Amino acid sequence: MASPLSSSTVVSHRIFFLNPSPLNRKFLFVKPKSPFNRTNSGDFRMQCSKNGTKELIHSCNSSIDSKLNPFEAGSKNLEKLVATILIFVQVWSPLPLLGLDSAYISPAEAVLYSPDTKVPRTGELALRRAIPANPSMKIIQASLEDISYLLRIPQRKPYGTMESNVKKALKVAIDDKDKILASIPADLKDKGSELYATLIDGKGGLQALKTSIKKQDPDKVSLGLAASLDTVADLELLQASGLSFLLPQQYLNYPRLAGRGTVEITIEKGDGSTFSAAAGGDQRKSATIQIVIDGYSAPLTAGNFAKLVTSGAYDGAKLNTVNQAVITEDGSGKVESVSVPLEVMPSGQFEPLYRTPLSVQDGELPVLPLSVYGAVAMAHSETSDEYSSPYQFFFYLYDKRNSGLGGLSFDEGQFSVFGYTTAGKDILGQIKTGDIIKSAKLIEGQDRLILPAQNNNNINSST
Repeated sequence: MASPLSSSTVVSHRIFFLNPSPLNRKFLFVKPKSPFNRTNSGDFRMQCSKNGTKELIHSCNSSIDSKLNPFEAGSKNLEKLVATILIFVQVWSPLPLLGLDSAYISPAEAVLYSPDTKVPRTGELALRRAIPANPSMKIIQASLEDISYLLRIPQRKPYGTMESNVKKALKVAIDDKDKILASIPADLKDKGSELYATLIDGKGGLQALKTSIKKQDPDKVSLGLAASLDTVADLELLQASGLSFLLPQQYLNYPRLAGRGTVEITIEKGDGSTFSAAAGGDQRKSATIQIVIDGYSAPLTAGNFAKLVTSGAYDGAKLNTVNQAVITEDGSGKVESVSVPLEVMPSGQFEPLYRTPLSVQDGELPVLPLSVYGAVAMAHSETSDEYSSPYQFFFYLYDKRNSGLGGLSFDEGQFSVFGYTTAGKDILGQIKTGDIIKSAKLIEGQDRLILPAQNNNNINSST
Protein backbone atom coordinates (compact mmCIF):
# COMPACT_ATOMS: atom_id res chain seq x y z
CA MET A 1 0.00 0.00 0.00
CA ALA A 2 1.34 3.38 -0.94
CA SER A 3 1.72 5.63 2.05
CA PRO A 4 0.14 9.07 1.43
CA LEU A 5 2.66 11.07 3.36
CA SER A 6 5.78 8.91 3.35
CA SER A 7 6.55 10.66 6.60
CA SER A 8 9.91 9.18 7.49
CA THR A 9 11.40 9.95 4.10
CA VAL A 10 9.72 13.30 3.59
CA VAL A 11 10.55 14.73 6.99
CA SER A 12 14.13 13.60 6.87
CA HIS A 13 14.62 15.39 3.57
CA ARG A 14 12.74 18.57 4.48
CA ILE A 15 13.41 19.17 8.11
CA PHE A 16 16.58 21.10 7.25
CA PHE A 17 14.58 23.70 5.33
CA LEU A 18 11.70 24.03 7.73
CA ASN A 19 13.40 23.76 11.11
CA PRO A 20 17.00 24.90 10.73
CA SER A 21 18.94 25.45 13.90
CA PRO A 22 19.58 29.07 14.90
CA LEU A 23 23.20 28.71 13.79
CA ASN A 24 22.08 28.04 10.21
CA ARG A 25 20.06 31.24 9.91
CA LYS A 26 22.61 33.07 7.80
CA PHE A 27 20.36 36.07 7.29
CA LEU A 28 20.79 36.91 10.97
CA PHE A 29 24.35 37.99 10.26
CA VAL A 30 23.88 39.88 7.00
CA LYS A 31 24.88 43.54 7.06
CA PRO A 32 24.52 44.32 10.75
CA LYS A 33 24.65 48.06 11.34
CA SER A 34 27.31 48.84 13.87
CA PRO A 35 26.18 51.11 16.71
CA PHE A 36 29.67 52.66 16.71
CA ASN A 37 30.30 54.32 13.38
CA ARG A 38 33.83 52.84 13.00
CA THR A 39 35.01 51.26 9.78
CA ASN A 40 37.27 48.70 11.44
CA SER A 41 34.49 47.49 13.72
CA GLY A 42 32.07 47.01 10.78
CA ASP A 43 34.61 45.10 8.65
CA PHE A 44 35.63 43.00 11.60
CA ARG A 45 32.05 41.93 12.39
CA MET A 46 31.41 40.97 8.76
CA GLN A 47 34.57 38.88 8.76
CA CYS A 48 33.44 37.26 11.98
CA SER A 49 30.13 36.26 10.42
CA LYS A 50 31.99 34.53 7.60
CA ASN A 51 34.37 32.67 9.84
CA GLY A 52 31.75 31.25 12.20
CA THR A 53 30.79 31.90 15.79
CA LYS A 54 33.78 30.22 17.46
CA GLU A 55 36.29 32.21 15.42
CA LEU A 56 34.26 35.30 16.02
CA ILE A 57 34.41 34.93 19.79
CA HIS A 58 38.12 34.19 19.70
CA SER A 59 38.81 37.20 17.47
CA CYS A 60 36.76 39.48 19.65
CA ASN A 61 39.00 38.60 22.59
CA SER A 62 42.19 39.41 20.67
CA SER A 63 44.64 41.97 22.04
CA ILE A 64 44.04 45.67 21.57
CA ASP A 65 46.32 47.90 19.60
CA SER A 66 49.13 48.76 21.99
CA LYS A 67 49.36 52.28 20.59
CA LEU A 68 45.99 53.25 22.09
CA ASN A 69 45.96 55.20 25.34
CA PRO A 70 44.13 53.62 28.32
CA PHE A 71 40.91 55.54 27.66
CA GLU A 72 40.78 54.52 23.98
CA ALA A 73 41.72 50.96 24.90
CA GLY A 74 38.86 50.84 27.39
CA SER A 75 36.46 52.19 24.76
CA LYS A 76 37.64 49.54 22.31
CA ASN A 77 37.16 46.84 24.91
CA LEU A 78 33.64 48.07 25.61
CA GLU A 79 32.75 48.12 21.93
CA LYS A 80 33.97 44.57 21.42
CA LEU A 81 32.25 43.34 24.54
CA VAL A 82 28.94 44.81 23.36
CA ALA A 83 29.44 43.29 19.90
CA THR A 84 30.14 39.87 21.43
CA ILE A 85 27.03 40.07 23.60
CA LEU A 86 24.91 41.08 20.62
CA ILE A 87 26.20 38.13 18.61
CA PHE A 88 25.40 35.72 21.44
CA VAL A 89 21.89 37.14 21.75
CA GLN A 90 21.42 36.92 17.99
CA VAL A 91 22.58 33.32 17.78
CA TRP A 92 20.44 32.02 20.63
CA SER A 93 17.35 34.18 20.15
CA PRO A 94 14.75 33.54 17.42
CA LEU A 95 14.08 37.25 17.07
CA PRO A 96 16.08 39.52 14.74
CA LEU A 97 17.85 42.50 16.23
CA LEU A 98 17.05 46.07 15.38
CA GLY A 99 19.02 47.53 12.52
CA LEU A 100 19.07 44.43 10.31
CA ASP A 101 18.32 45.06 6.68
CA SER A 102 15.16 42.99 6.09
CA ALA A 103 15.63 43.22 2.34
CA TYR A 104 18.33 40.57 2.64
CA ILE A 105 15.94 37.92 4.01
CA SER A 106 15.27 35.44 1.22
CA PRO A 107 11.68 34.64 0.09
CA ALA A 108 12.04 31.09 1.41
CA GLU A 109 12.95 32.25 4.91
CA ALA A 110 10.25 34.93 4.85
CA VAL A 111 7.59 32.32 4.04
CA LEU A 112 8.75 29.66 6.46
CA TYR A 113 9.47 31.85 9.46
CA SER A 114 6.71 34.42 9.26
CA PRO A 115 3.78 33.66 11.56
CA ASP A 116 1.66 35.86 9.27
CA THR A 117 1.95 33.57 6.24
CA LYS A 118 -1.48 34.09 4.70
CA VAL A 119 -2.38 30.54 3.79
CA PRO A 120 -6.13 29.86 4.07
CA ARG A 121 -6.76 28.11 7.38
CA THR A 122 -10.23 26.77 6.58
CA GLY A 123 -11.52 24.77 3.65
CA GLU A 124 -14.30 27.29 3.09
CA LEU A 125 -11.81 30.15 2.72
CA ALA A 126 -9.55 28.16 0.42
CA LEU A 127 -12.47 27.15 -1.79
CA ARG A 128 -13.74 30.72 -1.99
CA ARG A 129 -10.36 32.06 -3.02
CA ALA A 130 -10.05 29.36 -5.67
CA ILE A 131 -13.10 30.52 -7.65
CA PRO A 132 -11.98 32.14 -10.95
CA ALA A 133 -14.42 35.05 -10.81
CA ASN A 134 -14.78 38.63 -12.04
CA PRO A 135 -11.92 40.91 -10.81
CA SER A 136 -14.41 43.31 -9.21
CA MET A 137 -15.80 40.48 -7.10
CA LYS A 138 -12.30 39.50 -6.03
CA ILE A 139 -11.66 43.07 -4.82
CA ILE A 140 -14.89 42.93 -2.79
CA GLN A 141 -13.93 39.54 -1.43
CA ALA A 142 -10.43 40.65 -0.40
CA SER A 143 -11.80 43.76 1.37
CA LEU A 144 -14.21 41.63 3.40
CA GLU A 145 -11.67 38.93 4.19
CA ASP A 146 -9.39 41.57 5.67
CA ILE A 147 -12.11 42.24 8.23
CA SER A 148 -11.77 38.62 9.37
CA TYR A 149 -8.16 39.33 10.34
CA LEU A 150 -9.12 42.60 12.06
CA LEU A 151 -11.75 40.79 14.14
CA ARG A 152 -9.02 38.63 15.67
CA ILE A 153 -7.37 41.63 17.27
CA PRO A 154 -8.09 41.44 21.02
CA GLN A 155 -9.41 44.27 23.18
CA ARG A 156 -9.82 47.44 21.09
CA LYS A 157 -10.77 46.38 17.58
CA PRO A 158 -10.17 48.74 14.64
CA TYR A 159 -13.82 49.31 13.74
CA GLY A 160 -12.91 52.39 11.74
CA THR A 161 -10.72 50.32 9.43
CA MET A 162 -13.45 47.69 9.16
CA GLU A 163 -15.98 50.34 8.13
CA SER A 164 -13.57 51.65 5.49
CA ASN A 165 -13.23 48.12 4.09
CA VAL A 166 -17.01 47.75 3.80
CA LYS A 167 -17.33 51.17 2.16
CA LYS A 168 -14.67 50.15 -0.36
CA ALA A 169 -16.53 46.91 -1.09
CA LEU A 170 -19.82 48.80 -1.49
CA LYS A 171 -18.29 51.33 -3.85
CA VAL A 172 -16.83 48.64 -6.08
CA ALA A 173 -20.09 46.67 -6.03
CA ILE A 174 -22.16 49.72 -7.02
CA ASP A 175 -19.73 51.25 -9.53
CA ASP A 176 -19.04 47.91 -11.25
CA LYS A 177 -22.58 46.51 -11.19
CA ASP A 178 -22.73 46.15 -14.97
CA LYS A 179 -19.39 44.35 -15.11
CA ILE A 180 -20.37 42.00 -12.31
CA LEU A 181 -23.69 41.03 -13.87
CA ALA A 182 -22.22 40.85 -17.38
CA SER A 183 -19.93 38.04 -16.20
CA ILE A 184 -22.92 35.82 -15.40
CA PRO A 185 -24.29 33.52 -18.17
CA ALA A 186 -27.61 34.58 -19.66
CA ASP A 187 -29.58 31.65 -18.22
CA LEU A 188 -28.42 32.61 -14.71
CA LYS A 189 -28.98 36.38 -14.96
CA ASP A 190 -32.13 36.39 -12.83
CA LYS A 191 -30.48 34.47 -10.03
CA GLY A 192 -27.41 36.71 -10.33
CA SER A 193 -29.50 39.89 -10.05
CA GLU A 194 -31.21 38.52 -6.96
CA LEU A 195 -27.88 37.68 -5.32
CA TYR A 196 -26.48 41.10 -6.23
CA ALA A 197 -29.43 42.82 -4.54
CA THR A 198 -28.90 40.63 -1.47
CA LEU A 199 -25.22 41.58 -1.38
CA ILE A 200 -26.04 45.30 -1.34
CA ASP A 201 -29.17 45.62 0.77
CA GLY A 202 -30.06 42.14 2.01
CA LYS A 203 -30.29 41.01 5.61
CA GLY A 204 -26.74 39.71 5.42
CA GLY A 205 -25.55 42.31 2.92
CA LEU A 206 -22.96 45.04 2.98
CA GLN A 207 -25.26 47.81 4.24
CA ALA A 208 -26.31 45.65 7.20
CA LEU A 209 -22.67 44.77 7.87
CA LYS A 210 -21.73 48.45 7.95
CA THR A 211 -24.48 49.08 10.51
CA SER A 212 -23.21 46.25 12.72
CA ILE A 213 -19.70 47.68 12.59
CA LYS A 214 -20.96 51.11 13.65
CA LYS A 215 -22.60 49.47 16.68
CA GLN A 216 -19.24 47.84 17.48
CA ASP A 217 -20.80 44.47 18.25
CA PRO A 218 -18.14 41.87 17.29
CA ASP A 219 -20.57 38.94 17.35
CA LYS A 220 -22.99 40.64 14.97
CA VAL A 221 -20.11 41.78 12.78
CA SER A 222 -18.82 38.21 12.57
CA LEU A 223 -22.24 36.83 11.59
CA GLY A 224 -22.86 39.61 9.08
CA LEU A 225 -19.42 39.16 7.57
CA ALA A 226 -19.97 35.42 7.12
CA ALA A 227 -23.31 36.07 5.41
CA SER A 228 -21.79 38.67 3.05
CA LEU A 229 -18.90 36.37 2.12
CA ASP A 230 -21.33 33.51 1.43
CA THR A 231 -23.24 35.77 -0.96
CA VAL A 232 -19.98 36.83 -2.61
CA ALA A 233 -19.05 33.17 -3.13
CA ASP A 234 -22.47 32.37 -4.60
CA LEU A 235 -22.14 35.25 -7.08
CA GLU A 236 -18.62 34.19 -8.02
CA LEU A 237 -19.74 30.62 -8.64
CA LEU A 238 -22.36 31.90 -11.07
CA GLN A 239 -19.64 33.81 -12.91
CA ALA A 240 -17.33 30.77 -13.07
CA SER A 241 -19.29 28.61 -15.50
CA GLY A 242 -16.32 26.41 -16.41
CA LEU A 243 -12.54 26.17 -16.47
CA SER A 244 -10.66 29.41 -16.97
CA PHE A 245 -7.78 27.69 -18.79
CA LEU A 246 -7.21 25.06 -21.46
CA LEU A 247 -5.97 21.65 -20.41
CA PRO A 248 -2.76 20.40 -22.04
CA GLN A 249 -3.52 18.31 -25.11
CA GLN A 250 -1.99 15.14 -23.64
CA TYR A 251 -4.46 15.19 -20.73
CA LEU A 252 -7.71 15.59 -22.66
CA ASN A 253 -8.42 11.84 -22.44
CA TYR A 254 -8.76 11.99 -18.66
CA PRO A 255 -12.07 12.51 -16.83
CA ARG A 256 -12.31 16.09 -15.60
CA LEU A 257 -14.54 18.23 -13.41
CA ALA A 258 -15.28 21.66 -14.87
CA GLY A 259 -16.29 23.35 -11.63
CA ARG A 260 -17.39 22.25 -8.17
CA GLY A 261 -18.91 19.04 -6.88
CA THR A 262 -20.08 17.72 -3.52
CA VAL A 263 -19.48 14.17 -2.32
CA GLU A 264 -21.28 12.62 0.64
CA ILE A 265 -19.47 9.79 2.43
CA THR A 266 -21.07 7.57 5.06
CA ILE A 267 -18.64 5.82 7.41
CA GLU A 268 -19.32 2.87 9.73
CA LYS A 269 -17.29 1.64 12.68
CA GLY A 270 -15.51 -1.58 11.82
CA ASP A 271 -15.39 -2.91 15.38
CA GLY A 272 -19.04 -2.38 16.25
CA SER A 273 -18.41 0.72 18.38
CA THR A 274 -20.09 4.07 17.83
CA PHE A 275 -19.18 7.61 16.92
CA SER A 276 -19.42 10.16 19.71
CA ALA A 277 -22.74 11.93 19.96
CA ALA A 278 -23.13 15.35 18.45
CA ALA A 279 -24.41 18.11 20.74
CA GLY A 280 -27.66 16.82 22.22
CA GLY A 281 -27.66 13.78 19.94
CA ASP A 282 -27.35 10.03 20.32
CA GLN A 283 -24.46 7.65 19.79
CA ARG A 284 -24.19 6.73 16.10
CA LYS A 285 -23.08 3.52 14.45
CA SER A 286 -22.47 5.46 11.25
CA ALA A 287 -21.67 9.08 10.46
CA THR A 288 -21.85 11.19 7.32
CA ILE A 289 -19.36 13.76 6.11
CA GLN A 290 -19.40 16.00 3.05
CA ILE A 291 -16.49 17.16 0.96
CA VAL A 292 -16.48 19.82 -1.74
CA ILE A 293 -14.21 18.90 -4.63
CA ASP A 294 -12.71 21.68 -6.73
CA GLY A 295 -12.31 21.27 -10.46
CA TYR A 296 -11.32 24.91 -10.91
CA SER A 297 -7.87 24.22 -9.48
CA ALA A 298 -7.55 20.43 -9.89
CA PRO A 299 -9.85 19.41 -12.78
CA LEU A 300 -8.15 16.08 -13.57
CA THR A 301 -7.77 14.95 -9.95
CA ALA A 302 -11.29 16.02 -8.96
CA GLY A 303 -12.71 14.54 -12.15
CA ASN A 304 -11.04 11.17 -11.65
CA PHE A 305 -12.22 11.07 -8.03
CA ALA A 306 -15.80 11.95 -9.03
CA LYS A 307 -15.73 9.17 -11.65
CA LEU A 308 -14.54 6.66 -9.04
CA VAL A 309 -17.28 7.75 -6.65
CA THR A 310 -20.02 7.39 -9.26
CA SER A 311 -18.74 3.92 -10.18
CA GLY A 312 -18.99 2.76 -6.55
CA ALA A 313 -15.25 2.31 -6.19
CA TYR A 314 -15.19 3.37 -2.55
CA ASP A 315 -18.30 1.57 -1.31
CA GLY A 316 -17.08 -0.90 1.30
CA ALA A 317 -13.50 0.44 1.32
CA LYS A 318 -11.57 0.11 4.57
CA LEU A 319 -9.84 3.07 6.16
CA ASN A 320 -6.48 3.33 7.90
CA THR A 321 -5.15 6.08 10.16
CA VAL A 322 -1.50 6.97 9.49
CA ASN A 323 0.72 10.03 9.87
CA GLN A 324 -1.93 12.70 10.52
CA ALA A 325 -4.12 11.22 7.82
CA VAL A 326 -7.03 8.88 7.19
CA ILE A 327 -6.34 6.94 3.99
CA THR A 328 -8.35 4.43 2.01
CA GLU A 329 -7.03 0.93 1.44
CA ASP A 330 -5.42 0.02 -1.87
CA GLY A 331 -8.37 -0.77 -4.12
CA SER A 332 -6.37 -1.81 -7.17
CA GLY A 333 -8.35 -4.25 -9.24
CA LYS A 334 -11.72 -3.35 -7.73
CA VAL A 335 -12.53 -0.94 -10.58
CA GLU A 336 -10.68 0.25 -13.65
CA SER A 337 -8.75 3.38 -12.76
CA VAL A 338 -5.72 5.33 -13.92
CA SER A 339 -2.89 7.32 -12.39
CA VAL A 340 -3.54 11.02 -12.85
CA PRO A 341 -0.44 13.24 -13.08
CA LEU A 342 0.39 15.23 -9.96
CA GLU A 343 -1.70 18.41 -10.29
CA VAL A 344 -1.03 21.53 -8.20
CA MET A 345 -2.25 25.07 -8.89
CA PRO A 346 0.30 27.65 -7.62
CA SER A 347 -1.02 30.88 -6.10
CA GLY A 348 -0.95 33.72 -8.59
CA GLN A 349 -0.96 31.42 -11.62
CA PHE A 350 -3.75 30.79 -14.12
CA GLU A 351 -3.35 27.06 -14.61
CA PRO A 352 -2.06 24.06 -12.65
CA LEU A 353 1.40 22.57 -12.82
CA TYR A 354 1.58 18.91 -13.80
CA ARG A 355 4.02 16.29 -12.54
CA THR A 356 5.89 19.03 -10.64
CA PRO A 357 5.63 19.62 -6.87
CA LEU A 358 5.90 23.14 -5.49
CA SER A 359 9.04 24.40 -3.82
CA VAL A 360 7.64 25.92 -0.63
CA GLN A 361 11.10 26.85 0.63
CA ASP A 362 11.39 29.09 -2.44
CA GLY A 363 8.14 30.87 -1.64
CA GLU A 364 5.73 28.85 -3.82
CA LEU A 365 2.31 28.23 -2.26
CA PRO A 366 -0.70 26.33 -3.66
CA VAL A 367 -4.20 27.69 -4.19
CA LEU A 368 -5.53 24.60 -2.39
CA PRO A 369 -3.19 24.13 0.58
CA LEU A 370 -2.67 20.84 2.39
CA SER A 371 -2.21 22.76 5.66
CA VAL A 372 -5.93 22.75 6.47
CA TYR A 373 -7.69 20.27 8.75
CA GLY A 374 -9.88 18.08 6.56
CA ALA A 375 -8.05 18.71 3.29
CA VAL A 376 -8.67 15.89 0.79
CA ALA A 377 -5.82 14.75 -1.47
CA MET A 378 -4.71 11.80 -3.54
CA ALA A 379 -1.87 9.61 -2.33
CA HIS A 380 1.19 9.24 -4.52
CA SER A 381 1.48 6.49 -7.08
CA GLU A 382 3.54 3.52 -5.92
CA THR A 383 5.80 3.87 -8.96
CA SER A 384 6.34 7.64 -9.19
CA ASP A 385 5.73 10.77 -7.09
CA GLU A 386 4.99 12.56 -10.36
CA TYR A 387 1.65 10.75 -10.47
CA SER A 388 -1.18 10.33 -7.99
CA SER A 389 -2.48 6.95 -6.95
CA PRO A 390 -5.21 5.63 -9.28
CA TYR A 391 -7.44 4.96 -6.25
CA GLN A 392 -6.15 5.94 -2.81
CA PHE A 393 -7.14 9.29 -1.33
CA PHE A 394 -6.72 10.62 2.19
CA PHE A 395 -8.12 13.15 4.64
CA TYR A 396 -5.32 15.26 6.09
CA LEU A 397 -5.60 15.92 9.83
CA TYR A 398 -3.53 19.09 9.93
CA ASP A 399 -1.98 19.88 13.31
CA LYS A 400 -0.03 23.12 13.64
CA ARG A 401 2.02 21.54 16.44
CA ASN A 402 3.57 19.23 13.86
CA SER A 403 4.15 21.83 11.16
CA GLY A 404 6.90 24.24 10.17
CA LEU A 405 7.41 27.62 11.81
CA GLY A 406 5.29 29.31 9.16
CA GLY A 407 2.39 27.02 10.03
CA LEU A 408 2.89 24.98 6.85
CA SER A 409 2.76 21.21 6.64
CA PHE A 410 6.09 19.54 5.90
CA ASP A 411 4.38 18.05 2.81
CA GLU A 412 2.86 21.29 1.53
CA GLY A 413 2.84 21.44 -2.26
CA GLN A 414 3.76 17.76 -2.68
CA PHE A 415 0.30 16.22 -3.16
CA SER A 416 -2.72 16.84 -5.39
CA VAL A 417 -5.20 18.48 -3.02
CA PHE A 418 -8.61 18.57 -4.70
CA GLY A 419 -11.12 19.48 -1.97
CA TYR A 420 -12.00 19.96 1.68
CA THR A 421 -14.27 18.46 4.28
CA THR A 422 -17.04 21.01 4.79
CA ALA A 423 -19.43 19.03 7.02
CA GLY A 424 -18.62 16.39 9.62
CA LYS A 425 -15.06 17.49 10.33
CA ASP A 426 -15.53 16.35 13.93
CA ILE A 427 -15.94 12.80 12.61
CA LEU A 428 -12.46 12.66 11.05
CA GLY A 429 -10.66 12.52 14.39
CA GLN A 430 -12.85 9.60 15.50
CA ILE A 431 -12.06 7.36 12.54
CA LYS A 432 -9.87 4.37 13.41
CA THR A 433 -8.09 1.78 11.32
CA GLY A 434 -10.64 -0.79 10.21
CA ASP A 435 -13.57 1.61 9.86
CA ILE A 436 -15.41 1.30 6.56
CA ILE A 437 -16.84 3.62 3.92
CA LYS A 438 -20.40 2.34 3.69
CA SER A 439 -21.15 4.53 0.67
CA ALA A 440 -19.82 7.48 -1.31
CA LYS A 441 -22.13 9.51 -3.55
CA LEU A 442 -21.69 12.49 -5.84
CA ILE A 443 -24.69 14.53 -4.73
CA GLU A 444 -23.87 17.70 -6.65
CA GLY A 445 -21.82 18.43 -9.75
CA GLN A 446 -22.79 15.51 -12.01
CA ASP A 447 -23.44 17.99 -14.83
CA ARG A 448 -19.85 19.27 -14.56
CA LEU A 449 -18.23 15.84 -14.76
CA ILE A 450 -16.87 15.27 -18.26
CA LEU A 451 -16.11 11.67 -19.22
CA PRO A 452 -14.27 11.44 -22.55
CA ALA A 453 -15.31 8.73 -24.99
CA GLN A 454 -11.84 7.16 -24.92
CA ASN A 455 -11.45 4.23 -22.57
CA ASN A 456 -8.87 3.77 -19.85
CA ASN A 457 -6.53 1.86 -22.17
CA ASN A 458 -6.21 4.97 -24.33
CA ILE A 459 -5.48 7.03 -21.23
CA ASN A 460 -2.79 4.60 -20.13
CA SER A 461 -1.13 4.69 -23.54
CA SER A 462 -1.16 8.51 -23.55
CA THR A 463 0.79 8.65 -20.28
